[in-house]
Amino acid sequence: MSSERPVYMGPRLKRLRRDLGLTQADMAADLEISASYVALLERNQRPFTADMLLRLARTYKIDMAELAGDGGEEYTARLEAVLKDPMFADIDFPQLDTADVATSYPGFTEAMLRLYTAYREEQLALADKDTSARSDGSSVDPDAADPVAQARRYLAARRNSFSNIDDAAERLAESVNGLESMIAHLKDNHGLQVRRLPSDVMMGATRRLDRHRRQILIDDQLDNASQMFQLALQLSYLELNSEIDAVLKEGSFTTESGERLTKRALTGYAAAALLMPYSAFAKAVETRHYDVEALARQFGTSFEQTAHRLTTLQKPGQERVPFFFIRVDPAGNVSKRLDGAGFPFARHGGACPLWSVHQAFRSPRQVITQWLELPDGERFFSIARTVTAGGGAFGTQRVERAIALGCAAEHADRLIYTRDRPDINPDNATPIGVTCRLCHRTKCRARSAPPIGRQILSDDFRQANTPFGFSHS
Repeated sequence: MSSERPVYMGPRLKRLRRDLGLTQADMAADLEISASYVALLERNQRPFTADMLLRLARTYKIDMAELAGDGGEEYTARLEAVLKDPMFADIDFPQLDTADVATSYPGFTEAMLRLYTAYREEQLALADKDTSARSDGSSVDPDAADPVAQARRYLAARRNSFSNIDDAAERLAESVNGLESMIAHLKDNHGLQVRRLPSDVMMGATRRLDRHRRQILIDDQLDNASQMFQLALQLSYLELNSEIDAVLKEGSFTTESGERLTKRALTGYAAAALLMPYSAFAKAVETRHYDVEALARQFGTSFEQTAHRLTTLQKPGQERVPFFFIRVDPAGNVSKRLDGAGFPFARHGGACPLWSVHQAFRSPRQVITQWLELPDGERFFSIARTVTAGGGAFGTQRVERAIALGCAAEHADRLIYTRDRPDINPDNATPIGVTCRLCHRTKCRARSAPPIGRQILSDDFRQANTPFGFSHS
């Protein structure tokens, strides 16, 4: 009697059939079986035989190893990640039971994952709401029509991690490696020639697809890393668009601009995954202990591209250190914000001025390390450095920004920035707040506004050495 475990892969068969544009009757005719048997296979009411796997592989020219692989492993890893949420802390989920549910009930598992993602989105939406009342007593949500807030909320709900896009980009990366390889791939597979043109000819564009002349035009002032990224973006639009659109459909957007911004973010994600394939990059980060500059050299990417990619390494079963990321200009405006580490970013307004990301402009291109401690005692480790956009020729405008990358204290010892560095000690953490209006550290000299709910003292007889004096009652 065989001890091999029966193979059930109904959801994968249904997905394959739909991807091929076939009905159950069509597939049944192709495989020379009955339509009712196809339905039973798709509902996991019949296991797959070796003969059936061979028929599928031969009929539809599919790699049998990929088709028959244990898809339950991914579902199990994703379900286990969801069940780690504190909301389920008082419920006992043995690991074996979780694996059985994911393997035996893939439809239920998928429903659970979708519901949890929707729940996360709604939680973030509630956090973003302004509860100030209108004259009619109802509340106001200033982000309801804010496309940037919608895109941030979508990415945050999914921890800026999209396994399907990672997998598709990794497959594409096997045939595309390096700038010249990418140029050859675009010519051979799409009939597109890459041309580098002066900025004045590009008329304000960095990249442009000229379908009429079958050309991709690139600004010749871009450095090598930027050229690579722009070509990877174009290739993602050409070859990974279906995977990107499938992920985008999971979101709900109230504005067209919000949906377009999110698609742009997802395509940038795909481009980064193409240049820094998940498996190779995840292995490299451990080898190099998360050294951003060393990783950038290895993959031919910029410091910012590499730091951004580090925030995406949360593929179920292959997770790495969870990071948060923020990018600011000298005026303190936040132009990019990603959170995979549970850092409580201010939803509105600026961040704490004591955070080194705001001081990085004093030491351009240098990595600045800092321990941070929030008012509740939670600690994070952060690195900050300036990055430059634009330039490339004398007189061309350059934009200086600072980025910060950080993680929770429990992961800091895995980073090269803390290894063998006794001077970088969490006991010397800088006390910061999320934003002045929510920070109750009354003795902070960097404060720009009083915290909500504190009574400000008159300075008739006493002037405090801080911007505001407060009642201690």
